[in-house]
Amino acid sequence: MKELVEFIAKSIVTMPDAVVVSEETNSDGTILKLQVAPEDRGRVIGKQGKVAQAMRTLLRIAAIREGVRVQLEIV
Repeated sequence: MKELVEFIAKSIVTMPDAVVVSEETNSDGTILKLQVAPEDRGRVIGKQGKVAQAMRTLLRIAAIREGVRVQLEIV
């Protein structure tokens, strides 16, 4: 899951070296925290949050295939 988010984010941003994905596990499942450069935050979120929503949808589909729960937070 972490690799999927990292690949998508690095494909979108202008500074791919600044992309960091951290993973936390709690009782509800896994939380992936995506950090990008401040000037790339708008690219990752997109207009009206459509890019972020698309990333969450792809992540949800991958999580269903593996039988786990995953959430994406953009920090």
